[in-house]
Amino acid sequence: MKTFDNVTVGEEVPGLTLPPVDRTMLALFAGASGDHNPVHIDIDFARKAGMPDVFAHGMLGMAWLARLVTGWAPQAQLRKYDVRFGGITHLGNVISCTGKVVEKFEKDGESRVRLAIISRNQFGQTKITGEAVVALP
Repeated sequence: MKTFDNVTVGEEVPGLTLPPVDRTMLALFAGASGDHNPVHIDIDFARKAGMPDVFAHGMLGMAWLARLVTGWAPQAQLRKYDVRFGGITHLGNVISCTGKVVEKFEKDGESRVRLAIISRNQFGQTKITGEAVVALP
């Protein structure tokens, strides 16, 4: 179990690598999330919008980074989660999520850590960056 005392600044969060993004994944996410924006599921619509093909929902990429964080510490300990979108996740992209502890601090009577989190595709292109603050016992 992670505790404030046994976590160090610079420590890496165990990574998460997802399978290649495909149409089935996007259709399933659209159904689960209720986000049926056709740019994510209709190739003709995506092309009319100037894209070569459909692409992943931003919230799907955000969910993958949240999964990274909650795989490291329970969701109930999450105090803050912020991301910035940096690039489109295209079909065939294999996304890897990584994170590391960048700060330890006390706030509101809790011991907390700040994680820097990032997702990249197999070509090293950054898709999302962000941070999470987690309370640790």
